[in-house]
Amino acid sequence: MDKTEVSEIVPFKVVDCTREKRFGVVATSLQDFVIRAKEKLGLNGEAVKVVLEQDGTEVDEEDYFSTLERNTSLMLLAPNEKWGPPGRVHRNGDEIDGGRGISGLLTRLRGDVGHVSLLGGCELELLSDMDPDSLTDIVPDRSFLDHLKEASSRMLSDKRQAQEALDLLKLYHSASLIHEDVSKRSRVAQ
Repeated sequence: MDKTEVSEIVPFKVVDCTREKRFGVVATSLQDFVIRAKEKLGLNGEAVKVVLEQDGTEVDEEDYFSTLERNTSLMLLAPNEKWGPPGRVHRNGDEIDGGRGISGLLTRLRGDVGHVSLLGGCELELLSDMDPDSLTDIVPDRSFLDHLKEASSRMLSDKRQAQEALDLLKLYHSASLIHEDVSKRSRVAQ
């Protein structure tokens, strides 16, 4: 058999949009990859889009697919799914990131520490109360944990101060409305 007739079998990694399912797949072409990857992820019969896991670049041409390096990580997306950057939690509807607690939160923030600015009060409180020594098995970088704890404490304090200021403004506004109402009534009574 002539060597030019046999396509090279190349290993790839395939993940679903949540990055929770991850498999190794070998393929000779884009079409071969899609068939094998759909089978591994249990997406039989569904139309899918192939994108680079790292940045979401769509891989829809055989020529481009053939230039990919060995062990490139690719993501399969069903029609209702969208690519998101690593570290971002993918949620369907009202699904909660339950059970992952501080571990899942730290993993997300290691992917993109900028997400700390988007956290709510409960998550910031969890981070500001964490014990970095007990979490080095999850995140070995102790200085990252210390900085994250400090930043979370500051952000939590800022959020609380902002909330207190809003509450004070609401109280002031309510008092001025009551005062205005009382003034109107006393003028009417005179």
